[in-house]
Amino acid sequence: MKKKTYIIDTNVILHDYNCLRSFGESDIGIPITVLEELDEFKKGRDQLNFNAREFTRQIDELSGGENGSEKALFKKGISLGENKGKVFVLTDVKFRPGFSDKFLSGKEDHHILAACFNYIEDNTQRDVIFVSKDVNLRLKARALEIASRDYQIGNVKSADDLFTGVEIMEDMDESTINELYSKKRISVEQFRNDPDLENVYLKPNQYFILRSNKKSALARYDHFTNEVVLVESKEVFGIKPRNSEQTFAINALTDDRIRLVTISGTAGTGKTLLALAAALENRKSYKQIYLSRPIIPLSNKDIGYLPGTAQNKVEPYMQPLYDNLQFIQNNFNEGSDKYEMIDELQKREKLIISPLAYIRGRTLSNVYFIVDEAQNLTPHEVKTIVTRAGEGTKIVFTGDLYQIDSPYLDSESSGLSYLIDRLESQDLYAHVTLKKGERSVLSELASKLL
Repeated sequence: MKKKTYIIDTNVILHDYNCLRSFGESDIGIPITVLEELDEFKKGRDQLNFNAREFTRQIDELSGGENGSEKALFKKGISLGENKGKVFVLTDVKFRPGFSDKFLSGKEDHHILAACFNYIEDNTQRDVIFVSKDVNLRLKARALEIASRDYQIGNVKSADDLFTGVEIMEDMDESTINELYSKKRISVEQFRNDPDLENVYLKPNQYFILRSNKKSALARYDHFTNEVVLVESKEVFGIKPRNSEQTFAINALTDDRIRLVTISGTAGTGKTLLALAAALENRKSYKQIYLSRPIIPLSNKDIGYLPGTAQNKVEPYMQPLYDNLQFIQNNFNEGSDKYEMIDELQKREKLIISPLAYIRGRTLSNVYFIVDEAQNLTPHEVKTIVTRAGEGTKIVFTGDLYQIDSPYLDSESSGLSYLIDRLESQDLYAHVTLKKGERSVLSELASKLL
């Protein structure tokens, strides 16, 4: 069997700075052009900048000059440890015959491919695979008959197959529903007395739509008390749920025992609005409400090109959060207590809207923390955020897995998908997928047909 060598693209490192640990006993080649591209990312506060710096530090530690291994990095390679392969840098990025007749431009992507092409020509005894998150570059590699694949560490189910948090139970025994309405909560044993439910697996904080021929009820498996509880419609800070899923979402968002919540759904389903309204409703239980979202600049330009101060640069990206806050505020008469309260919370910095990059290094204690547009986060970024949680903090991730703006993520590699897939059976976690758009009839029509 041929020894495998994986040659990795820049975006793999920016997606996962620990990627060197993910290839087992195989060797890893890094085109020198990749190091040059990483150099352009080393300054900044975003996760990409952090990943670039961390990876560079790892390479620097591996090639420490004391044992003379700096030269080895550019020749025979440096061992990554026991039962691991070697890592080395490919310096030959010239366009050889067979490559130059296909790619004429000297763009950096082509130099990365040239390094891969040249290595294959010089190492015919090796099984070489090019790894990139860039679909177009993988297609170009295949045009050169170079085996290529996506970096799939952390990939999960497709968005259509993910846990929705809600299960519909048809043809229920009406007595079970009547008992639930009468007592508001029933034991799991009582719940399972219904023949249709005896084999149903109950996940912590899972929601149910229960239906008989004449009645229906909304319920949740409360893992904390080992009971099935009735879920009733609840208004939060002037916002009323308009469908069953929104009712479930408000239930999860306002239950302080549930410390991590994910709400997914297409545009107009009310994800961010419900999360913000629930946070305001529960404001007395937390020291601060923190709203944030990742900044995905237009055409992947750095926000530094925008005019003005740092605050001026980020405000356009935070505007959707301000819009939701304004919508809630406008539900109350100007001058009323709740109208004035929203302004007062912002003035006293009890309610903060800020880019996600600004939380790095912070420990968020006793905070209701909402992360909007979470579909644009990598699994590592999601882990970084959750590990920021201090005592008493509740974290809510909202996002649309069908509207990913990051060029190197899809619904199977998004951090939001990763979170839903990994945590669906955990006690402190709840998830609800919102299905019906409530923004307007026109918005719903556009979501379905355009």
